[in-house]
Amino acid sequence: MRLIRYVVSLLCTFLVVLSITSVHAQQEYIRVSEYLKQHPDQTRIMQAFSERVRAPAITAAPEIQAAKPVRIAVIYPAIQSSDYWLRSTSAFEARLKALKLPYQLRTFYSRPSVDLRLQAEHLAEAIKWQPDYLVFTMDALRHRSMIERILLRGKPKLILQNVTTPLKIWQTRRPFLYVGFDHELGSNILADRIADDMQGKGQYLMLYFSRGYVSQMRGDTFVHKMMEYPNIQQVASYYTDGNRQKAYHATLNTLQEYPGLKLIYACSTDIALGALDALREKGLVGKIQINGWGGGSAELEAIQKGELDFTVMRLNDDNGVAMAEAIRLDMEQNSLQVPHIYSGDIRLIEKGMSDSQLKALQQQAFRYSNQQ
Repeated sequence: MRLIRYVVSLLCTFLVVLSITSVHAQQEYIRVSEYLKQHPDQTRIMQAFSERVRAPAITAAPEIQAAKPVRIAVIYPAIQSSDYWLRSTSAFEARLKALKLPYQLRTFYSRPSVDLRLQAEHLAEAIKWQPDYLVFTMDALRHRSMIERILLRGKPKLILQNVTTPLKIWQTRRPFLYVGFDHELGSNILADRIADDMQGKGQYLMLYFSRGYVSQMRGDTFVHKMMEYPNIQQVASYYTDGNRQKAYHATLNTLQEYPGLKLIYACSTDIALGALDALREKGLVGKIQINGWGGGSAELEAIQKGELDFTVMRLNDDNGVAMAEAIRLDMEQNSLQVPHIYSGDIRLIEKGMSDSQLKALQQQAFRYSNQQ
């Protein structure tokens, strides 16, 4: 039986390597560090823009305040436990108001992964409204074709949210702004901390999001990093579509087959909460390590309860502030000061951190959205 499991584990590792190779060959995402080597002028622009985002709002000039309101459509997979998307909208609007920019905003919310048809309908409705700016994301592979149609049309100006790794094929027709937090960086931070805590050995379960960008950047990055440790083995993996119930059932199935499981790696908040549901049911909370991803309110509550071991916390509201500041610069005819990529700050959060430490980070991360 041990020999069979060992062979299966080797086969799984081999297939994962093939998967990572084929995915990156197809998608050809460019890491931020690589992009800056290709576009050295962007380093200075990104640094100046990041300082603008961190600073308090400076009111726009009177002629900008008196200008015709810009139309902005936001299409988000916001119906989920993670509060990233709703906080993004709150921070975005709060900064627009603080800048005194004239705007009209329409929001379209749906569930991640499963509502692709609805998202396509939202996109058609938003385009019909003729916005000046469209804020969209790329969670699933099917989003790519939707985005390409917008880029080919040349309008509205596209802000691609939660994506900080440009695609090579879009370099000649790139979005107005890539904005979010570097998934690869966050996953590497988690991987280094988790590998150290596991002392280089143990079995883990990989709970992916849906097939697409987020799973590749968060999940495959972690898998690739764990390959540096021959005694850390991935014994199972599931695509959960970011669904809490699917994550719950996947965890129960794996626990039954691999009772010696040491770690569950979750690619999103809802996935982590579903896995926690299974651990609670089996009385294994605190006995098997589990991470979150993003550091929203639900994850921080679980960290404080000692149920999650680690997460990476995005300084959430900075993404909304960045979008507002980019639009402000564009309205002022200063679009050359808008970087191609805005990648916000990320912090490692661990079980056992003091309440005062967490409160300080929350105040920084949710500086606008907690006031809404």
